[in-house]
Amino acid sequence: MKATGYRFASAFFMVTAISTSSAFALDKVRFGTDWLAEADHGGFYQALADGTYAKYGLDVEIVQGGPSAQNRAMLLAGKLDFYLGTQQEQLVGQEQGIPLVDVAAIYQKNAQVILAHPGKGIDKFEDLAKLKTIFMTQGGFGAYFEWMKANFGGFSDEQFRPYNFSPAPFLADENSAQQGLLTSEPYAIKTQTGVDPKIFLLADAGYAPYATMITVQRQLVDTDPDLVQRFVDASIEGWYNYLYGDNSAANALIKKENPDMTDDQIGYAIGKLKEYGIVDSGDALDKGIGCLTAEHYTRFAKTLVSVKLLKSETDVTKAFDTRFSCKGVGLSLKNKS
Repeated sequence: MKATGYRFASAFFMVTAISTSSAFALDKVRFGTDWLAEADHGGFYQALADGTYAKYGLDVEIVQGGPSAQNRAMLLAGKLDFYLGTQQEQLVGQEQGIPLVDVAAIYQKNAQVILAHPGKGIDKFEDLAKLKTIFMTQGGFGAYFEWMKANFGGFSDEQFRPYNFSPAPFLADENSAQQGLLTSEPYAIKTQTGVDPKIFLLADAGYAPYATMITVQRQLVDTDPDLVQRFVDASIEGWYNYLYGDNSAANALIKKENPDMTDDQIGYAIGKLKEYGIVDSGDALDKGIGCLTAEHYTRFAKTLVSVKLLKSETDVTKAFDTRFSCKGVGLSLKNKS
């Protein structure tokens, strides 16, 4: 009898364990970033490292971007579920009928900057027009520089020189400026020279797209909005915890994924994100990190139309979905810090 009762109890607990395990099975999600692991992705690594994604029922794999990565193409091919996109590529993609949708805007301000040498009379954004040379990528020359020429006097195509991701040409020419990201190039220049460059954030000068977008295929939004919502909410919580809580585990994970990353660079980047309100500003202040509004989104679309980088007939409303953000998710986490 005892043996029979034991076998019955064992079977019961085994079935219960299997049922419980099945009930709490996590949805597998693959999320592709736009570059190698860095503080600019910190909130996502935070949500992975501290169990926030798991709390929302998600088993998330973060797939790094990099020089040869094709993560946006992988999203289109269905090999990723989410991607870290930009508003401009998304809007231009609508002209080509690409079925992607932005569902959250982690960066309320794009971190794109123009850098200049200190002590050279370049004190305001419009002063950059005085310089003989501006080192830019072809992408920058064909995008925000068009906006600069249209909105400020003195900028001309003759200023353009290719930027090859080395500060050496800029450092060798004090009558030049250089593009960069707020969290990266200024740090590299200060590390080499011991001097902070002058920083001009394009967003503060008026060129104000969202950035670090959570982008998905339209099909996923239509077929599994709950999965999209959970990923967005968990990522937002991750960003609050990364900026205002203990981010040591996330930073350790970033350094593991990208061994070239250092504590100093991560600390510098986090400081700049906070100083310039890249993540937590504007609508995010009272509606939560990641807030994406139709007003902000379409305003930048009109900017692109004004400089002929987007066709006026483009239906920009297909590029975004406001249902998943601006709900105040995570605000209590900030208030606890």
